[in-house]
Amino acid sequence: MAGPTDMSELHIALDRLRPQVCHCGLKGECLGCKGIEMVRAQAEAVIAAASQPILIQVAQEAAMKDMASRFQGMTERLLNDPEIRRSAEDMQQKLMERVPSPSAELARAFALAAVREMAEETGLLLGVKRDEPPASPGEIWTEFAKARVHPDLGNIHFIARAVTPPRRPRRFDTRFFTADASAIAHRIEGVVGPESELVELTWVPIEQATHLDMPTITGIVLEELAARVEAGMGHGLPVPYYFMIERKFFRELL
Repeated sequence: MAGPTDMSELHIALDRLRPQVCHCGLKGECLGCKGIEMVRAQAEAVIAAASQPILIQVAQEAAMKDMASRFQGMTERLLNDPEIRRSAEDMQQKLMERVPSPSAELARAFALAAVREMAEETGLLLGVKRDEPPASPGEIWTEFAKARVHPDLGNIHFIARAVTPPRRPRRFDTRFFTADASAIAHRIEGVVGPESELVELTWVPIEQATHLDMPTITGIVLEELAARVEAGMGHGLPVPYYFMIERKFFRELL
């Protein structure tokens, strides 16, 4: 297998080309800027995939297609639950901002993904308990059905969006969410422990948490969370969007 591929010349060429096609003052809003970043992202994806042995490449492609299909099916089945659908509408508008082709399904999928990840990684089920179990598409959602916990997306707060700067080995377009501890309706025992990915869960005040060893963007988002709590934690509060263009960081409000 070949060694790491040097993409620095490509990135330099794209950075030089961008001002020539830009019509938005390098804000990343025009077709030229978006096209340059699309080319950059596609090149990085191709190099990353090509660096794997061919059998792993085939397996990764098949796994991604299967994951996308399964997630779409789970989202559709969950949204057949009228309670989940109603609470999801509170999250919808903010999550669709700055999305080229916004859709209600995408907005709800973001919030449901946050609830799912919380359950899988920590065993904490966010929602409200009712007499009847919610619809379950399988996997971790069966635990919601067993505990009769209906995900309540109205209690999930969208607090920040951040895109990994260009020229990083791996890039993410991340949405950050939070919820009050009162939204925890059930806890699955055994998810957190010595043999798990998370050894223990510890509640730490936000002020103390900002001094812990963590990625820079995580600390920034914690500061945004503290400011949001101070402002009342309303869903209508503006959401910061962090990104980098031409080696300069930008913070815009959605």
